[in-house]
Amino acid sequence: MGLDPALRDAAMRWIADDPDPASRTALQTLLVDAMTEGATTTVGSAGSAPDALADALSGPLRFGTAGLRGPVRAGPAGMNVAVVRRATAGLAAWLVARGARGRTVVVGRDARHGSAAFARETAGVLAAAGFAVHVLPGPAPTPVLAFAVQQRGAAAGVQITASHNPPQDNGYKVYLGEGVSDAPGAQLVAPADAEIEAAIGAAPAAVSIPTDGPTTVDDPTEEYLDRVAGLGTATTVLRIALTPMHGVGGATAVHALARCGFTDVHVVGEQAAPDPDFPTVAFPNPEEPGATDLLLALAAEQDADLAIALDPDADRCALGVPTPAGWRMLTGDETGVLLGDHLLRGRTGLVATTVVSSSMLAKVAAAHGAPSAETLTGFKWIVRAGPGLVYGYEEALGYCVDPEAVRDKDGIGAAVVAADLAAGLKAAGRTLLDHLDGLSRTHGVHRTVGISLRMAPEQRDAVVARLAAAPPEGWSADRPAPDVLRLRRDRMRVVVRPSGTEPKLKAYLEVVEPPTEDLDAARARADARMTALREEITTLIG
Repeated sequence: MGLDPALRDAAMRWIADDPDPASRTALQTLLVDAMTEGATTTVGSAGSAPDALADALSGPLRFGTAGLRGPVRAGPAGMNVAVVRRATAGLAAWLVARGARGRTVVVGRDARHGSAAFARETAGVLAAAGFAVHVLPGPAPTPVLAFAVQQRGAAAGVQITASHNPPQDNGYKVYLGEGVSDAPGAQLVAPADAEIEAAIGAAPAAVSIPTDGPTTVDDPTEEYLDRVAGLGTATTVLRIALTPMHGVGGATAVHALARCGFTDVHVVGEQAAPDPDFPTVAFPNPEEPGATDLLLALAAEQDADLAIALDPDADRCALGVPTPAGWRMLTGDETGVLLGDHLLRGRTGLVATTVVSSSMLAKVAAAHGAPSAETLTGFKWIVRAGPGLVYGYEEALGYCVDPEAVRDKDGIGAAVVAADLAAGLKAAGRTLLDHLDGLSRTHGVHRTVGISLRMAPEQRDAVVARLAAAPPEGWSADRPAPDVLRLRRDRMRVVVRPSGTEPKLKAYLEVVEPPTEDLDAARARADARMTALREEITTLIG
């Protein structure tokens, strides 16, 4: 059976329009393999060259609220020079249509495969389109780029990063600025995402998009560090173990901590330098089992007070603490509540979290006399929770600790706030776990667990629809969003939603025990109820 002529023609058109010799050659090779194999193999065979070609041409990558993300490979369904050129041309056209030609756009990148080339292409296209392009020098943390968008009064910012995705991926993250966004410096929301995607679809072939124009190297790191220095003070000596997880945040985090007086910092040597292959971890995400093993081993070896893990682009932060049984990582909700309580002791204003995160933050805020809000998942919503926002977090290790400066999650800023809290507690003879115990006695034990099941999109949508139409007996149901279902019963909450980036259905479970002095008993009850709830929900969603 021969190769589908439509597939062959689509490949040849893409090859003709691709300005990058390397990706042209890769797709040409795949096309030849597919034509040869297609003559003798049934298309659809597992691992066949025709299937691989069809997959490479199955795009385009969808432009969502965080921009683009996908594997680095040739073709419209991958991250490559041609895709980045057309994405940037679409973004430029959208900005021009809103009167932003001539204004500043900031471009940054991480150290992943392809990031340097993709950042050059982005800067070149924007400069040729008439924008004043400021390029960050070398690999830089995403929060520094987000900071620069506001600090420079930019119309937009683009960070080339795939955050904590596997090593084969890269991405194109967009922030919109003053005059084109209701929340300058934040990630874009609808309808801007769909409008930019349409502009990308209308962009010319990549080979014909101009890429010549002047750019300026601009390093806002010192200004960012000056701002972060206001988030903490070393009231006592605190020994910290830290890993940037082969990413770009290590040096900036060490400098940020030093500005606040935290100079006893030990970095995991095997993970200190940026490495796009992330060789010591299966997945470069602090949430993943085993990802922080080297960090916790170093913390134990150095008798540290606090362990800090950043994800590769340093917009997320995870904390590790010593216990009588050894070191453990705090959950995102535990850290989120601790940081929120700490910041509310020195600030007045709104705090926010998401419908899938712990409900404890609202109780902590009420105790401080502060308003709180729940939003849909993602920092595009958290930073738009309302006026006067002073803090926001989500359970996936994201913390916005200084919304006026960085209107997104900031792992480095969060690390400084965590060190400030830990140092103050140490000076008083207490620990983060002691403080967490105090919050649990006052507000109750809150246990949270996530379930993630791989499902085809139509299957996961059907599960949400089925549960919404007929909630399980004893549960009340509501819909925070069309694709999100929330169930409540007897101090338990379950939120079910499809993943926005993977073919998975996600369920977020929370069990709450009332305030009590007997925390051991309360935790035992919560754990037992959570075990039963997890079994029930796993059965329900199949």
